[in-house]
This record gives sequence, C-alpha cells and structure tokens, in this order.
Amino acid sequence: MAEYTNPNQKGGGGFDANSLMLTAVVFIVFFLGLQHFFPKQTQESQQLAQNAQQTAPPAAEAAPVAAAVSAPAASAHAKAATAETETVVENELYRITFSNHGAQVTSWILKKYKDTQGQPLDLVHPDTAAKFGYPFSLYTYDAGLTGKLTQPLYVASATGPLTVPGTLSFDYADGNGLVVHKAFSFDQSYVVHADTLVTQNGAPVRTLLSWPVGPNALRAGRSGIGFSSAGSATEQLDTMQNAKETHVAAAKVSGGNTLNGSFDWAGISDLYFGAVFLPDDPQTSTLVSINNSVSVALGDTKEAKTVMMPVVGAAMGDLSGHTQTRVYVGPKVLEILKQVHATGINGANGPSLEKLIDFGFFGPIAKFLFLALFFVYQHITGNWGWAIVVLTVIINLALLPVRVSTMKSALKMQRIQPQMEQIKAKYAKFKVTDPKRGEMNQEIMKLQKDNGVNMFGGCIPNLLQFPLLIAFITMLPKVTELRLQHWGWLPDLTAPDPYHILPIVMIITSFLVQYYMPSPGVDPQQQKMMAFMMPAISGIFVWNYASGPGLYWATGNVIMIAQQMIMNQTGVGREMKELAAKRARRKAGTIQGKR
Repeated sequence: MAEYTNPNQKGGGGFDANSLMLTAVVFIVFFLGLQHFFPKQTQESQQLAQNAQQTAPPAAEAAPVAAAVSAPAASAHAKAATAETETVVENELYRITFSNHGAQVTSWILKKYKDTQGQPLDLVHPDTAAKFGYPFSLYTYDAGLTGKLTQPLYVASATGPLTVPGTLSFDYADGNGLVVHKAFSFDQSYVVHADTLVTQNGAPVRTLLSWPVGPNALRAGRSGIGFSSAGSATEQLDTMQNAKETHVAAAKVSGGNTLNGSFDWAGISDLYFGAVFLPDDPQTSTLVSINNSVSVALGDTKEAKTVMMPVVGAAMGDLSGHTQTRVYVGPKVLEILKQVHATGINGANGPSLEKLIDFGFFGPIAKFLFLALFFVYQHITGNWGWAIVVLTVIINLALLPVRVSTMKSALKMQRIQPQMEQIKAKYAKFKVTDPKRGEMNQEIMKLQKDNGVNMFGGCIPNLLQFPLLIAFITMLPKVTELRLQHWGWLPDLTAPDPYHILPIVMIITSFLVQYYMPSPGVDPQQQKMMAFMMPAISGIFVWNYASGPGLYWATGNVIMIAQQMIMNQTGVGREMKELAAKRARRKAGTIQGKR
C-alpha cells in the first residue's frame, strides 16, 4: 500500500490546503443545514403514477354547474335534507366520499398509492379534519357564518356511487334569506372543478372554498405524509403569481392572511402530494392561508416526546363572492404536473403545475438529473435503486477526463515543490503584513505559470461534483416516484437505512477516497484531519437521511477509489509516488539533522 500514501509537505502552494479546508467547511455547513431543513423521511416509496391528461372540465359538463348558480334568488322556503347521506365519486385514480353534512369531503383516497402501513392512501385524516375542517368546506370571515355553513344537511343531487364523468351539487337554504349552492364536476383526471356561491337576501356573500388541513397530515400517528419521524412539518403553502412560484414552509405560514390575485395557482402540498386551486379567473382570485397546530407524539414508545406541530391549509375564492376553480388533488409526479395548466389569458393555457415540485437551489441541475434518472429507470433498469447506481456510474465516467487532468496538474505541482519551498524559505523572515510577501506570491505565481501549473486545477473536480451531489441529495427525497421503492436490503429509498449498513459503507469508502486521492501541497496534519473528519460527516449524514442519496454517494466513492487505484499505477501515478517518497526522505533527513 506504500505507493498509494500521501506524504505531502506543508507549504506547497498554499491554495490547495486552503481550498481543502474550505471544502470541509462547505460540507459541514451544507450537511448541518440539510439536517435542519430536510429531516429524515420514513415514508415508503411508490411506483410512477399513471400519466393522465389533466384538463379543465369540458364545457358540456361545466355548463349545468354554471347555470345552476348563475342567478340564485333569496328563498323564503327552507331547503335541507332530512337525513345524512354519502355520495362516492370514483375513477381509476381516486375514490372521493362526500357527505351532505356540510357538503364536504370526508375521504379522498388515491387508488395508486399506499400509506406507511400498506393501506389505501387517504388524504383526509379523520382526527385533524374533524378538528380543523374537511376539504371543500366553505371559509368566511365570520366564524359564526362559517359554522352555520358546515352544520346543515344539504340536499345532494345524487347519493351512492356517481358515474364519472359527471357532476354533483349540494343545496341549502335556511328560510331566512341564506342560500348556498356547491357544485362539482369530475372527469378521468386528478382535477375536479368546483363552483360555489352563497347569497344572503340575494346578495353574494364573500366565501372561499377551502382545504383546511394539508394532505394526509399526521396519518399513521407517528409519521405520515404531513410529518417526518423527526417531527418536522413537511407541508408548505405553494403559490404561483405572474408565472413566479413561491414555497412557504408550514412554520412560516401566517394563519388568516388574505392575499389577493392574480394567482395562477395556489394550494398546499407535502413532499409527495398536493391540493392546489387553479382559479377560472386568476385576476380576481383571492387566497387565505390557514395555520393551526396539533400535538404530535414522536417515537413508538410510551416515553415518546410530545411536541406541537403546525398544520397548514388554504382557501381560494373570488372577489365577486362567486368561486369557480379547478382543484388538483394528487401526486407531485412531474409528468402529470406538466399537463395541468392554469387558466391563461383569453382561454389559453397558463403556467403548469410543474413547479409545484421544489427542486431546491440547484433546481435546473436537479431536474436534469431526475429526468436522466427516470430515463435510466424506464429504459434500462426498471428499478429505481439500480437506476441510481447506473446513473452514478455514467456521471463518474463523464468526470474521468477531469480527474485525469487534475492528477496531471497535481504532478506538475509536485515537480516544482522544491523551488516553491526555496522561495518561501527566502521570505520566511518577513511578516505576513510585510509588502515583501507580495513579491513572494508573485515569484510563486511566475514559477507555476512557467511550468504550466494551474493553481485552480485541484478545485475543478469539486466545482463539478458539489452541485451534482447537492442536487442529488435535495432531489431524491422529494420525488414521489421513489416512494415505496426498495433496493437490495434498503426497503425504502426515501427513508434512512434501517440496518445502518449504508452509513458504514459511506464511512469506509469516504476514508479510502481521502487515503488514495493525491493532494500535493497539503499539510500532512490537515490531510490526516480530513481523512477522518470527512468520513465521519458523511456517515452521520447518511445515518439520518434518505438512503437514495446515500446510495448515490457511496457508489460514487467506490468508483472514485477504483479509478484512483488504476491511475496510481500509470506513469503519472508512479512519478507522483517517487516524488512523494523523495520528499519524505528529504524531510526525514532534515528532521534527523536538526536532532
């Protein structure tokens, strides 16, 4: 193993040592930030949902709704049902259960997805919905009126199973001038069209259609779609105005805030699912953000810690009081979201829901990597874990020429190391603030230039790899396609390795990367520190984070080790070994002479 060691001497250029320390700082800050903002996930991964066309309801279906609410008159007669009934609307994608008690949704099951217990995924949690409100309830600025709108038994246009495509309406009148009409249209997509109007003595009352609690909040008690097992809320308020999207974390959402349009779309989502309003008239749309909190027990034991967590919701309406909007309720799958468009000018398509997925700071890179990953999955592997492995191999092969160039640059740096040490020795008597130090730097730069040494050569691989690594780390836990997907011993690529094998592999491979990678000019003490610090950081990170990014990182480490071992046997590698050994003997002799 002697030919692979790194007995590098202090002072060999300075920049590489500083950049190595800067690299460590960047890693530490980034990983600590991810631990805070992107907690570990325990959701299971799921296969790609059906690529369904998402469009506004056909005019033929929407017409009856519009006609029914176009001119509601004040009614002197009460209108209400005498018994509670249910209506079930079902297509290939969902099964929605409406209750005429408040004309609300009591269950919204996505048929192609399972929850963490392997049961059908219901986006309506019974406890939180009962406490804060059910989907498609009406929001007003008068708490008394809001309660009055959710308590009556509405007259439903249909009960039992409802054929799709079709419409469903609910009507209520209290006999004192209050008239309520809610109508919904359904097709074969994840999109539902809603049309609601409340009048008092014939005058519209400003009401908004609401989804009061985020998708599946607190499902399965300990950790569901709404909360991670670490107890951090994963829900957020998503909006797009004038083709510019925003994503506000649950903890930062102000409850009861009214935001007036124009809204292309607005709603709430978690990592994998969303409930988003797409108003028929974005220019006059208005949005109210909803924020409540619930007590959550973290852990599976009797000593589980109980903390308060935010749950967010949203309500969409129109300044006129007559709310007409489409609502997308479904998975955050890129190919599906790209086909759901907001209402544009003169009936044209507006922005799609594609940006409901927040890929992070390196969004364009992350999106490209996901599309590449999806291509590998779809056309080569058929397994998301193997797709990650194959794409990692492709990326590392593409970076191989850069690594070879970096190694040649490192060799040039080693060749001029003695001259650089002589220059530094000549100026050692001057203080750092002395102007003579500037002359030293000029001599070193001239020496490097004359010998074709690029002082930034050692940083190029990091400049290329960091964005890729960060993009992968932030992207993989957010894509619905990896939910419920397994690889090898890993049961869920969006959750940490339950057996902790992957973190151990990360620590070992990260150490070997530091061990084999040539770092001319780096102080030996700094090299030793990095050789242990970086593996520890990466191991701790993978221990607590989704295993998908860890699989990418560990695979990349194995490939880098293999590449470096081969390169160390080339002529360049052997010369670097000889120069390093010569410097080590010279340094040993110098130390003996001093003794």
